[in-house]
Order: sequence, then C-alpha cells, then structure tokens
Amino acid sequence: MAFMEKPPAGKVLLDDTVPLTAQIEASQSLHSHTEYIIRVQRGVSAENSWQIVRRYSDFDLLNNSLQISTLSLPLPPKKLIGNMEREFIAERQKGLQAYLDVITTHHILSNCELVKKFLDPNNYSVNYTEIALQHVSMFFRSEPKWEVVEPLKDIGWRIRKKYFLMKIKNQPKERLMLSWADLGPDKYLSDKDLQYAVKLLSSCSHPYIYKITFATANESSALVIRPFSEKGTLKDLIYKAKPKDPFLKKYCNPKKIQGLELQQIKTYGRQILEVLKFLHEKGFPYGHLHSANVMLDGDTCKLLDLENSLLGLPSFYRSYFSQFRKINTLEGVDVHCFGHLLYEMTYGRPPDTIPVDSFPPAPSVFVVSVLESILTCEAMKNGMPTVSRLLQMPLFSDVLLTNSEKPQFKIPTKLKEALKTSKECIEKRLTEEQKLIHQHRRLTRAQSHHGSEEEKKKRKILARKKSKRSAYESGEEHSAKYSNSNNSGSGASSPLTSPSSPTPPSTAGASSIPPAPPPPPLPPAAPPLSTEVPTQPSPQPDVSASRGALLSSIQNFQKGTLKKTQTCDYSAPRIS
Repeated sequence: MAFMEKPPAGKVLLDDTVPLTAQIEASQSLHSHTEYIIRVQRGVSAENSWQIVRRYSDFDLLNNSLQISTLSLPLPPKKLIGNMEREFIAERQKGLQAYLDVITTHHILSNCELVKKFLDPNNYSVNYTEIALQHVSMFFRSEPKWEVVEPLKDIGWRIRKKYFLMKIKNQPKERLMLSWADLGPDKYLSDKDLQYAVKLLSSCSHPYIYKITFATANESSALVIRPFSEKGTLKDLIYKAKPKDPFLKKYCNPKKIQGLELQQIKTYGRQILEVLKFLHEKGFPYGHLHSANVMLDGDTCKLLDLENSLLGLPSFYRSYFSQFRKINTLEGVDVHCFGHLLYEMTYGRPPDTIPVDSFPPAPSVFVVSVLESILTCEAMKNGMPTVSRLLQMPLFSDVLLTNSEKPQFKIPTKLKEALKTSKECIEKRLTEEQKLIHQHRRLTRAQSHHGSEEEKKKRKILARKKSKRSAYESGEEHSAKYSNSNNSGSGASSPLTSPSSPTPPSTAGASSIPPAPPPPPLPPAAPPLSTEVPTQPSPQPDVSASRGALLSSIQNFQKGTLKKTQTCDYSAPRIS
C-alpha cells in the first residue's frame, strides 16, 4: 500500500493541550510603529519559554481571524494620531495583556491553531491540511473505490487532525467521513501492535460504539473512515449547531443556552456509561470522552474516536484533570470527562470553572447528586467514583435499555498485554505532569504568601524586634568585655597592699572579710613615709567608666578568686 510506504519518521512529542501563557515584558518604539516583546511559556516550567515580537497590527489580524467565534474579545481600539506617545503605548500594552489573558485561558480558543501559531510560530508553522491531503492522496492511489467530495475544514478542535467528506464511487449518495491524524505524545504501542490494533477497530460491534468502515496506520499517522451523520454529534444537538461548520463557530458562543430534557439526560448518560464499562472490562484504554465524540443515531448515543488512545493523542479535557493528582488512571479520566458531559447536557454549556462550587437548579436532584460526586472539590480530593457506582445511582439505575445487539470485540491476549503496558505508560506520564503542576502550585502559593502585604508587615515587625535584641545583646557583650578588662587591670593581678586603695575588688571584699580597726589620726608634723614604706602603686580606675560597667563587674565578681592577705599596720608613728 502506497500509504504505508513513505511515512515521515517518528511521532509528535509535543502535547498540544499543554496551556500557553503570555506576558508582555516590554515595548520598543521604532520609526513608524511600536513592537511588543512577549514572553511565552508552555506549561509550568519557566525553562520552557521563549520571546516573540508582535505589533498591534499582528494582534488586529489575529482578532479578525477569531471573529468567527462571535465572542466579544477585549482588543484595544485602533488610534491613528498620537499612537507613538509614551502614555498611550503604556495604556495600550495593558489592554493587549488583558487580550492575551482572555485568549490563553479560554478553553477552546487556547487550543485553536490560530492562537497557537500566533504564540508559538516555530512549532505551528506547518500547513497540516496540506500534509493530510498528501497522505490521503497516497492512500487513494491504492484504494481507488473511494473519492474525496470536499475537505471539512476545521470541524474538529485538534490541530493535527483533519477531516474530509467522502463517497464510494459505485454508491455516490452514501457519504463517509475520513479523518487523518498524526501520532501523539502518548503513543507507546510498537508500530506493529499499533497497525494491528487500528485494523481491529473495524471488527468492534457494540450498540453504543459508532461503526468504523476502514482504518489503517503507519509509523507516523493513521487514517480512519466511518459513516457521516447529517444529524451530527451530541454537542451539535446541545448547541443547535450545523455539523459541517468550523469548531469555533459552532461551540464558542452559542446563541441559545438550553440543556436537554431529563429523560434524554438519563438515557444518553446510561448508554455512555454502559459503553465505558464495556471498554474498561476489555482493558481497552479510552480517555477521550466529550460531547463532540458522541454521535447521535436516532435516540441512541454512540461513542467516536476509539483510535485516539491507540495513536497517543492527548485528551480534550487534559488541562483540567492534570490539575488533580487523584485523577491518575484512564478509568478516572473517563469518569471526570463524563462529569463535564453531564453538566453540558444539563445546563447547555460547559462549567465555568473546575472544580464547581455550586450548581444551578437542575431538572432533578439526582442530576446534581451525580455532578457533586464528580466535579466538586471534595470529589477531586477523594478520587472519582467508578463507572459501576455511577450506574447504581438513582439517575441511571431505573433506565431501561431496549437495544438487544450483543457486543463483540475480540482482543488477542498478546495485544491485551501491549495495551495494558501502553495504558500504564500513559498514566505514568499523566502522574509526572500532575506532580510538576502540584509542585509549581505550592511554590506559587508560598511566593504569593511571602509577598502579601500582611506578611510584609509581619516581617518588618520581626526585623525590628530582632534588631533591638541584637543591639541589647551587643551592649551587654561590650559591658562584659570592659568589666573583664577592668578586673584584670586593677585587682586580679596586683596584691592588695594598700588599705586606702579604692579599687572595686577591695570594696567588694570588705563585705565578707572583717575590716581592720580604723587608724588613729596622724599628727600634723609627722615625717613623710614615702621613703620608708615600700608600697606598690595602685592603678586608678577610669573616671569615665560607665555605671553599667561597674554594675556588671559587681555582678560578675566571685569571692573564690580573692587571695588571703595580711594587713600590716604602719599608721602608728615610729620613733627612732
């Protein structure tokens, strides 16, 4: 087969569902225009970032392209005169930052090719429609019975997956839909196992799985053909959209928001849970449930895109469940995605935030009960309920299924083992990503807390207290050093030979040693004794010593350091 002969090598390692964030770092004015320097980051790692330079005209061009969504986006208005003034440029930069914040946080816009090319031109410069046409043309060389009617431009959300409307030459009225997709970052099957598993999909028979007419894969991409439904998907029913319209036009801004009737919610929900249970029991990984992957066939829901997990494509809701570490299995992912789908069926729109704090009035309290078990903060912390548990809940337990078709999907034992290994690898990558996000969230919270005004005040108060304490301890240490110096210079190293010495140790010693009797007064004509009495000079204390040094010296005095002395009374007059 020519389709299998010349494939590009390797799988796509880039996960297109990882959110991009953009921050305008600076602006620079040239002769006739202003350029804005933008820092773009993929995921939570600051190392995975780059700079781009954009003019206002680039923003305007992007905004015009996004008008198909009918969303009111906050792009600052044009200004022809005075647009080079410093104040205007600063104000416009704030407005452009607000615009970037909106398009990078909107779930559908942030994943569309237009926004990705604007923020990451290096990774999204390829024309994927051209590549898809090349592969499809090679396929038709070996399979001439099919013919392309028209490309279904941008009807899906994936950048690397393209759709074509087809027909069989000998049955011109029957319409088929061909989808072509690159292999994704979660492709862990060997090429041989992948090709076998993809071909096996056409043999799957289940009342709630949409039939696949033909499927094949090579080392880099896959091609699947299935019947085209004019009624469209469950999402088309909810949003009252035309199936062939672009994804942005159909689902970004619905004209009328209205949920389904209670009986439809119960029946469709039960059918979807039954097929999820079937796939889980078969050990077949899915993880791609959302309302646009559920085809309507009368009153029956049928699951689409079973090939996605085999090809390693990331899930539509990955940016949501990757935030919660308890959703770490593909079974848990399916249940979480079912919560999104049930919310959409009930209220006619996706939830504003995940987790959901409170739910609007619903057609039944049983609907809210199921939603609370999946989408609340408590559910995210404790983990998802099983599909079997959901089937037992009152909302679905009393639904009667009338379809009697017996499910058939035989998977060889060897392939089952390969699917199990692939599933474990997918879950491992998810767990590692969740760990990085959790660490980043903790670091961000710590930095935010550290930089809060209240925390800054606390740190200032503690710094003052510490400064005062250090000053006090420094003063005490200085006093102690001076006291020790004073002790060693005045009394510790020289004997107390003169009773008239007013040194502090001599004064302190008088409190514990009985004082000598006071000498009688000297006669006025007594001869000087300085030549006959061998006395040693006693150093005088520093008159500028602080009172603190004296008190410290008294407090630090130890009686045991004193030496016993003998007092010789030379005060009496000597007659020679």
